[in-house]
Order: sequence, then C-alpha cells, then structure tokens
Amino acid sequence: MAVLIVGSNFLSFLFLWHIFDVMMKNGVMMQYFEWYLPDDGSLWRKLAEDARHLSQIGVTSVWIPPAYKAMRPGDVGYATYDLFDLGEFDQKGSVRTKYGTRRELEEAIRALHDQRIKVYLDAVLNHKAGADEKETFYVKRVNDENRNEQLGDVYEIEGWTHFSFPGRGKKYSDFEWHWYHFSGIDYDARHNESGIFKIEGEGKDWSHNVDREKGNYDYLMFANVDYKHPDVAREVMHWGQWVVREFNLDGFRMDAVKHISRDFVANFLRCVRKNFQREIYAVGECWKNDDGELAFFLDETEEQLDLFDVPLHFNLHEASQKGENFDLRALLQGSLVQIHPTLAVTFVDNHDSQAGQSLESPVSDWMKPASYALILLQKEGYPCIFYGDYYGVRGEESIHRGVIDTLLKVRRERAYGEQWNYFDDPHVVGFVRSGDEEHPHSGLALLISNRDDAEKTMNVGKLHAGERWEEATGCYPGEQVTIDSDGNATFRVLAGKVSVWHHAVTP
Repeated sequence: MAVLIVGSNFLSFLFLWHIFDVMMKNGVMMQYFEWYLPDDGSLWRKLAEDARHLSQIGVTSVWIPPAYKAMRPGDVGYATYDLFDLGEFDQKGSVRTKYGTRRELEEAIRALHDQRIKVYLDAVLNHKAGADEKETFYVKRVNDENRNEQLGDVYEIEGWTHFSFPGRGKKYSDFEWHWYHFSGIDYDARHNESGIFKIEGEGKDWSHNVDREKGNYDYLMFANVDYKHPDVAREVMHWGQWVVREFNLDGFRMDAVKHISRDFVANFLRCVRKNFQREIYAVGECWKNDDGELAFFLDETEEQLDLFDVPLHFNLHEASQKGENFDLRALLQGSLVQIHPTLAVTFVDNHDSQAGQSLESPVSDWMKPASYALILLQKEGYPCIFYGDYYGVRGEESIHRGVIDTLLKVRRERAYGEQWNYFDDPHVVGFVRSGDEEHPHSGLALLISNRDDAEKTMNVGKLHAGERWEEATGCYPGEQVTIDSDGNATFRVLAGKVSVWHHAVTP
C-alpha cells in the first residue's frame, strides 16, 4: 500500500498498522456510486444508513464520488467548479450537490468511521468547469490527435476562465482563477468554436511529465489546470490539507492522473501527508492497459500512491467477450497485481467502464461471479467492489449481490495463507489458499471454467488432510469432497461458472 514513511516511529507504526488492517484482515474497498444515480440528493443519507451493513459484509473503506460543486446541478462531479463547496453554498443552481449537502456528507463520514470504515474522496484536480466570467487571451489551436502540432497562427479569443465563486465569497480561500492559471481550454466564445486551444503566454506550455498519448496528453477537458504555475500548486495543496482536516478524510482516489504532472501528483500527496499524524491513503486512476506504463508511473511518482489494475480489468472484459475462445491461462498476464501486488487495486468494473460511458468496457454478466471471486479471494491486491455490481444501475437491482455477499463472507473467514495457482488449462484454471493457524478452518480452492463442466486435482496442503470440503456458491448443494493424506482433492466446476470450495465446518 502506498503511504508516506518519514523519520518517525509513530508514522512507521501507522504504516504497519495499515498493512495489517488491509492485508491481514482482508480489507475491501467499495466504490459507492455509479454514473446514473438519480439527482435527488439522497446518496449521503443512504450511505450513512448503510454504514453498519457495509461493515458487516467486510467493507473496510469507501470511495465516495466527487463531493464538491460541479458546473451544473445533477452533474456526477467530474465537471468540477468549486473544490471548497461541498454542498454548502448557493452556486450553479443549488446548495446541495447531486449527492446531498455538506452536513449530510459529514454525517455519512461519521457513520462510516463509527463502523471503522475509511473514507476516500474522489479528487478531480485535472480541470475546472463552469467559470463565472469570460476573459481575453491568446491561444494557438492544436491538433486533437497530436497536441504538439500547431494549427495556424496565434490569435486572440475569449474563454471561460475567470472563477470568482460569488456564492462562496472568500470563505475558506480567497483565490480567484484566471486564464493564466490554465494551459488550455476547449471553447472559443468569441468565434463560437470548439477545439483544443493551447493558451499562450510567458512560461506557458503543456506539462512534459504526463502520458505521451496524442503526443502529449496534458489536456483532457474543460479548462486545463496549469500546475507549472506556483500559485496554482499552492492553492490546490492548500485545498488538499483543508479538505482532509475539515472532513476527517482517510485518503483520496486521484482522478485522471495520467493527464496531470507526475511531479505534482507526488508533491501534492507529500504535502498533505506531512500535516497529519495519521495515514493518508491514495489510489490513482491511470487508465492504461499496459503494465509497463503503470510501473513507469509508479516509479516516477516514487510509489506515493497505489493504482487501479486497469490491465486486469481489460483481461476480464476480454474473457467475458470471447467466452470459450479466451485462454484462461492469460487471465492474470500483464496485470499490475502480478508485478506490483502491494500497489494494485483490483476491480471488475467502475463508473467509467459501465455501459454508455466513454471508456465503456463492461465485464459481461456471466463472467462477473468469477471475476469477483478472482479479486476477492486471491492473496494479492486490494479489491474494490463497484456499487453498480452490488446494488444495481439506474435503480434496477443487481443480480450479482448474492454471490458477492457469499464471496465476501469467504474472504473474511477463509481467504488466508499462501496461494498456489493452477493456470494450466485454457478452459479451466484455479488456485488454492492454504489457510493459516490464526484463522480456524481457513483455506479454499477456486475453479473458473469458460467452456465445459470440468474438474481439477489441486493440493491445499497436508494441514487439511482428512477434512471434508463443500462448495460455497451453490453449484453443488450437499456435495462434499475429502482431502487426502497428501492434501490433494479433486474439485469440480460447472460450465461457464466459478466454484469455491472450503472446509465444511462453519467458523
């Protein structure tokens, strides 16, 4: 897990406590939103009411959506307007955000903390949207597919770049944003033209330590924040310290980090952490299906944050699309959890991958149980459950909640000890967990099939010799297998399903 260690016995203790809390206690994160939640301001109230249930099923941390005012009512939160307005001021058409008021958010965080659940805020720091006034400045238009290629001469435009926050006034911060605090915008109001416009001026340029896609992927959307400007860096670092202190947060989910200066990402987290005598966790969204690129990012940021395992997500998506034509032996190949297991946050789907979104790549329903079994029961990685998979999308109940509950129970009670993989067949793979002495009756065997009914002989260790094991997900009701004197047993799985076997004794 990526946390900061300084020359302090106290902080070293906190780091070790976090590793124990997440890894030894089998911690689980939940992304507590999906893209199509209703704009009724009810999420914070629901979260507060749900805190006890989340604790009971084994959720140890919650990633909450962008909680601050966006450019319009009902926005999911990624069109960020005012980082300091978390449902407190009458701005952009409402006091509350899509999810509720500041007071309701504070009550939800208290309820989660009462259940010993950590809270990670989605930090959207790449851009700002919904400026209060236009300003005049010079730009050069660039090629959308190659942001280093200039299209025509430098010319003057009007752009929405002045953020004065009249509804908030000067409370919490008196900083106002102007055109020189940004490096690019996507709309020329003078000529009513859309595009990518690189702002010109002294010291102006794209950041050079961002993703190299499209030549330079500093620019993503709206008014692109320029972290080369020292006043901008100071203001956002001030906000990071303020929001952690004001809301007693435990960390951040860092949005769109491949578009932000890697130096700033690392320095932001260092700056925030040095002001708190407790762990401030961070996980970044670096949407790259390339373990080498993710490893490079981790190295460049000195492992100040974990990363979501995007390559594993795409492996699961591809497996779900190809069915029996996918070689299951490749399920973990190229994943972050293979090369950086302590820095990988594993997930099946999220708000970006769900249907209808720009990064649409959902894992098909038939593959969801196996995918969650994989991330929840393997030894490595910090698994994250998606709200849409557990509660449902657009108000429709999820068909996967029951099996996820079952897998969470197995994770809490059985998923301990060493792991041995049996990825030796293109259509049926599995692994075993040996269990340990600290967790009575722990240990498990998992099988995944993408074609036929199948079986595989696996060794769970001589510690389990003579035990009778049963299947947890309901595929083989009443059936048991006996572990032989060498620790071997033959486990079965139905076609296109997952099976999870463990000691028949209830812990």
